[in-house]
Amino acid sequence: MRIPSSFDTTRAAGAPGEKKLGYFGIVASMALACASMISSGDATANTSDPIGGTQRIYGAIPPDQVEHISTTDRIKSVAASGSMMAIWETLEHGERVECIDCIPAIEPLLYDANPRTREIAAWWLRRRIFGVFGEGQVYERTIQTLQNDTDPVRRMYAANALGEFLALPGIDACAVALERDPDPTVRAAAATALGRLNDDGKGALTKALGDVDPRVKLAAIRSAGRINAFTDATAVTRLAGDGDAKVRRNAAELLGHLRAPEGVDGLLTLARDPDADVRNAACHALGALHDPRARGVLEDLAKNDPNTLVRDQAQIALRRL
Repeated sequence: MRIPSSFDTTRAAGAPGEKKLGYFGIVASMALACASMISSGDATANTSDPIGGTQRIYGAIPPDQVEHISTTDRIKSVAASGSMMAIWETLEHGERVECIDCIPAIEPLLYDANPRTREIAAWWLRRRIFGVFGEGQVYERTIQTLQNDTDPVRRMYAANALGEFLALPGIDACAVALERDPDPTVRAAAATALGRLNDDGKGALTKALGDVDPRVKLAAIRSAGRINAFTDATAVTRLAGDGDAKVRRNAAELLGHLRAPEGVDGLLTLARDPDADVRNAACHALGALHDPRARGVLEDLAKNDPNTLVRDQAQIALRRL
């Protein structure tokens, strides 16, 4: 389609004998052109379309594929069905549906065996204006489950939910669980929840780095990497001597992420680790710290390490010093 003459570039540039079209004139002309095209489309629209104006948005697709807001009856029915995909779709399409009667049907899904179902249930519940965060309501009951339930699985799921609720009271509850719960799976879930809440629980994550269970330490390391204010590189450095290779590797990655000079000594130790993945992570982190003290170790690894990936990573780190 030819551009209308009012947009002609020579005229807009002020060609001899022509009046220059100002900025607002161009905008006005574009608006008129768009209005003309829209009105032309309206004139040919099928007014008998059974789904009305949605046809103009979605085009010629089957009506059953058009997104619709979930009804309250649908929300309650799907919650009882146990189908993860149906639950996910229905709750997502019911994000803004205020249905106090639906809350008792959704709350049990916080303790479903499927993690995606638990996640979408907490996501939907935290968007409620009424019925969730009041005294004695869902959120308070979730905290009480984490504190008092005799089943460690339910306590673990409660910690997961508190992380997804993104509310401040969950910070203290998860911090206490991280320090005191006897079950390591619950402590690990509490550490993960603190990362989701972007809070170290007044030092609870640092203490968790010294937990006896590697699952808790790994969860604490990963959450520490997500929290804006976490800076305790000294505590992370102590993990250079941990007995679990995954813990050592994740500690090396976190030290690189923190860019903390006090982490160099620990990384130099990890660069001599018997595990190649740990050495690889340590080389990458040393390159991120740009500390010249690492040059000798990196040069040796670049020449003599038995693992090709470690040698390559050491060469890259040397270029970053």
